[in-house]
Amino acid sequence: MRNVGSNTLCWLEEGPATEIKSYRFRGKSRSKRIVPQGEKKPSRVDHLARKIHDSFWYRRTVSEGTKGPIDYEFTKRRVTLSKEGLPTRTVWLVVRRSIDKKDHSFFTSNAPLSTRLVTFVWLSGIRWAIEQCFGETKSELGMDQYEVRKYPAWNHHILTTMLAHFFLWHVRIRLGKKSTSHYSLAA
Repeated sequence: MRNVGSNTLCWLEEGPATEIKSYRFRGKSRSKRIVPQGEKKPSRVDHLARKIHDSFWYRRTVSEGTKGPIDYEFTKRRVTLSKEGLPTRTVWLVVRRSIDKKDHSFFTSNAPLSTRLVTFVWLSGIRWAIEQCFGETKSELGMDQYEVRKYPAWNHHILTTMLAHFFLWHVRIRLGKKSTSHYSLAA
């Protein structure tokens, strides 16, 4: 899934039909693809999200926070993206909104038609776990302390620190929450 901005333009379901328009430029015959006059203009994804009735939103718990469960409402729609006013590709638009209906996040995915909303909910939350892994690995294990000149050495360093993080994370789970520091074994 890819995070997109609220100003992303799209059409619901299939985009408009296009036609080839021929014209002459500097004495040469050329053609370009255009959307005929009278076809619907693309809409911004945040405008589409506001128009979706409350009965189509599904509340899901994303994770457990320090103050309790973190809940969002989700919905998905099949849309055709617009680039320079022309339809490009048909994708899933997944919209996540806060419970108070103020904040929206938008994601696109090229997943198959049979993909369930539960899968999109899981994918929207996995980014947080990846960012947390990178943050902990940089601060605790020196992932950002590399001094290499070639890609294989950089790749080796990144993989080694991520494996060390994975190992220490499992040790921490096995030992339980006895220690206050993140990695009592790393010190």
